[in-house]
Amino acid sequence: MINAQLINKDVQEYINNNLYSNLSELIVKKSPFTDLSSLELVQQIQGKKIAQKKVPILYENNRIIYPPHINLEQASSQSTAIFKQSMITGKTGIDLTGGTGIDSFFLSENTEEFYYVEPNLELLEIVKHNFSVLGKKNVKFINKTAEDFISKNTCLFDFIYIDPSRRDENKNKKIELKDLLPNILNLLNKLFKFSTSIFIKLSPLLDLQRAIEQLPILKIYIISVKNETKELLVQLNPQNKMHPFNPYIHCVNLQSDQPDFCFYWQEEKISPPPPYSNPKSYLYLPNSSLLKSGAFKQISYKFKISKLHSNSHIYTSENKLENFPGRTFLIIDKNFNPKKSVHKKFNIISRNYPIKPEEIKKKYQLMDGGNKYLIFTRSLQRNHCILAEII
Repeated sequence: MINAQLINKDVQEYINNNLYSNLSELIVKKSPFTDLSSLELVQQIQGKKIAQKKVPILYENNRIIYPPHINLEQASSQSTAIFKQSMITGKTGIDLTGGTGIDSFFLSENTEEFYYVEPNLELLEIVKHNFSVLGKKNVKFINKTAEDFISKNTCLFDFIYIDPSRRDENKNKKIELKDLLPNILNLLNKLFKFSTSIFIKLSPLLDLQRAIEQLPILKIYIISVKNETKELLVQLNPQNKMHPFNPYIHCVNLQSDQPDFCFYWQEEKISPPPPYSNPKSYLYLPNSSLLKSGAFKQISYKFKISKLHSNSHIYTSENKLENFPGRTFLIIDKNFNPKKSVHKKFNIISRNYPIKPEEIKKKYQLMDGGNKYLIFTRSLQRNHCILAEII
């Protein structure tokens, strides 16, 4: 059960005052509060530190109670949850793997009635408390496993959301669909009895081709935040079994000014090879969502730009593109020699190059910094060291 002392004013003041303290030292100290252990206090401090960047809506409220770190680790960030809220709508919805409730909170904003299902009673009680503190009133809390709920359910839902656990009983990370809990491959036929719109959050490390082969996927959202791929969101539809292996791929890079990039899976398969070229006036590095999508021919085809090398995934053009979904560089020197440079501070990028950035810095006695970039890569003809600035 929830320890009500956690939201005591003095306790919250202690938590806020120790957000930047050494937690290893705090955990072995005697707790200043009679009814709270040092372990409980450190869990709250750790949770609030995570929420500061990941879920500001929780961090800003001093009556929030945080679950253990392992639960927060897999939880969606506020920015990815809000993105999903914009994509998933309906009057009735359900999260079959409620967890920390971040996705449930934002998805329920679009519904008249929402169900949060979670087998861990302690975690459920924490989320129930937090939702109450945040004024959330349209959520029903159900203390069951996803499998138990589905086996007895008679309700229809406009959408079903699932974020299966990616850890086994020994807390080892799992990626493959067959290893997730609940096992969504075994649940699919049952789920489609209750909704025609099912959304599953998956690991960003999962191979897209493997997912497409195993699931009737309508759309795949590749969600990055500040150029780091955070999750895959797949939308299933039973009718898609009639048109397999051609989902719509939607690449997004949140908290950036970059546009989305969308294509159908088979478009990449049938696209002609890109033209290859030595560096021209501009270079383009696709964002992490595009790289994950594997749309290397589509990028060249849609933007009419050349590629340096089949394995470099760097593109070039003579004229500047507007609204490229990635970083755009103006080339200053196509044949830069770092040995002869009096300047030693650069941002180093190494793509399809024999040595990595740390080795490059050591070899040429370079330091990180400045506003210029050295891009070490190769074209079909040779290796390049390109001096450029981001624009």
